Amino acid sequence: MRTIQVNASRSYEIHIGAGLLPEAGEKIRPFCPGGLCAVVTDDIVDGLYADRLEQSLASADLRVVKFVFSHGEQGKNAENYLSLLNFLAESGLTRADCVVALGGGVPGDLAGFAAATYLRGVGFVQIPTTLLAAVDSSVGGKTAIDLPAGKNLAGAFYQPDLVLCDTDTLATLPDKQFRAGCAEVIKYAMLFDAEMFSDLMVSGPAFRPESVIARCVEFKREIVTADEFDRGCRQLLNLGHTVGHAVEKLSGFTVLHGQAVAIGMSVIARACAENDLCSPDCSRALDDILIRFGLPVACPYGADALAAAMTADKKRHGDAITLVVPRDVGECVLYELAADELGDFIKAGLK
Repeated sequence: MRTIQVNASRSYEIHIGAGLLPEAGEKIRPFCPGGLCAVVTDDIVDGLYADRLEQSLASADLRVVKFVFSHGEQGKNAENYLSLLNFLAESGLTRADCVVALGGGVPGDLAGFAAATYLRGVGFVQIPTTLLAAVDSSVGGKTAIDLPAGKNLAGAFYQPDLVLCDTDTLATLPDKQFRAGCAEVIKYAMLFDAEMFSDLMVSGPAFRPESVIARCVEFKREIVTADEFDRGCRQLLNLGHTVGHAVEKLSGFTVLHGQAVAIGMSVIARACAENDLCSPDCSRALDDILIRFGLPVACPYGADALAAAMTADKKRHGDAITLVVPRDVGECVLYELAADELGDFIKAGLK
């Protein structure tokens, strides 16, 4: 097992390794002095891991209530958020109790936003069961729900008390979901580590999960420590996400988040190569590794539709939007672009 300490507005530990789920009760107990845990999960993860988690919590003398909602990005909505708040109130959850998110990024985001706002903040533990959540969304305190206008438009920065990443849970992850999570792994390599990028190109999806997850989490830890509230360097973690969120929205969320991020990274890198912001070799290297991992690089939508969807992105400020652009493998920078130039810029990446 590896343990990584995050020192943000709330300091906490991230435990990464096999066999952690049976130990969850013992590890969560110090953060739940009131003795009541509200487990939040979706209807798929519920059937896979909720019983094991509940048994572990019960063995640590913790009482459990459970909120289950339909899986998928569509579940991260205002209706479920209000239903969850009412559920917490009806269950008698107090500030001495905690909310436990079990699952991927959607349960984590929904549960985290509820934990941040119920009673103005209660205990919160993340137990990611997907690669994407393990390397990215469970760490750093971003919580949110989607609005009809766009993704993650209502939310809060709320650091967890603890993150438990049991790598055994990846064994039940469908291949499509695992590869989607790999897009976030590739993102970290593209941002910060050319050597890691090369290693991933050799290993493909057969990499050692514990070491790779830990490496990604270490990168995120450094960024979150430097810029917890996303006003500076933390924006680098949005590589591929501005276009990616537009792809998700235009698809009606039938395209998985990781797949959309892969498309977004590819489009941005090609646009950068066309605009002499990076070399064609850099763009080709990114496409090669995405294809190596079975991820999409072609965008099914046109530049105008993408630009229109992107203007609702939370990274827009005034008449400009901040993009993350690659200079080389392992080196990316923030690049501000006027909103009315966005369509032409993206069009260059669709060629």
